[in-house]
Amino acid sequence: MNGRKNGFLSKIYLALIMFFLYAPIGVMIFFSFNNGRTIVWKGFSLKWYEALFNDNRLMGALVNTLLIAVLASLFATILGTAAAIGISNFKGKKRAIIQNISNISIISPDIVMGMSLMLLFTFLGVIFNFQMGFVTVLLSHISFCVPFVVLNVMPRIKRMDPNIYDAALDLGCNQRQAFFKVVIHELMPGIASGFLISFTYSLDDFIITHFTQGTKFQNLSTEIYAMLKREIPPKVNALSALLFLAIIIIMVIINLRDRREEKVKGKMK
Repeated sequence: MNGRKNGFLSKIYLALIMFFLYAPIGVMIFFSFNNGRTIVWKGFSLKWYEALFNDNRLMGALVNTLLIAVLASLFATILGTAAAIGISNFKGKKRAIIQNISNISIISPDIVMGMSLMLLFTFLGVIFNFQMGFVTVLLSHISFCVPFVVLNVMPRIKRMDPNIYDAALDLGCNQRQAFFKVVIHELMPGIASGFLISFTYSLDDFIITHFTQGTKFQNLSTEIYAMLKREIPPKVNALSALLFLAIIIIMVIINLRDRREEKVKGKMK
């Protein structure tokens, strides 16, 4: 009896948590179809979605955001994977020290990183005569995404058989084939996780972008922040709803792929 009661209370507790997490998003999506500009329901309409796609400024900011997120995640994944493999080659205290140093940017406040990167790019801009913009934002996003890739790849390296590379060489692979077809293949789940986390953090970042974007570049977060000073138009609700839907679709695809891989591994065993 107590077990059933505890199970029921657990379900209620989980339902309340899910409600508080997703109720605001549900309200936002609901009012993205509102025919009026206020929170008073005026009827169903898709006009804010049409207004969104006709807003060149907002769509340009969205393209900048996605482009920065994809490029930063790609470069950060390559650099972070290489860094994780390099760190794994150290032993004892050296590896611990280097790994702790790589984690500093994860625990550092975003405003500290944003200010330091702004000062660095300002100093370099005076020397090399360039202004902050797309390139400085991209470099900034790469710098704070790399540690997250290292954090995801390192556990996979620790779980991997250290002799697997030598075994591949003994079985006829050259060094390049052994690295890409064996080592990278074994690390791929961690690499994929690092890429997705980097993409998410880059897509969501505001503070570091705000300090390093200069005056001519705008991404989605800074564009919406500028709108806050006046009035948030309902088309922002439509944009947020589409982004949320895209993230849900990506997560479903990833979960389906992971389940399929687990079934394949189960059959092989």
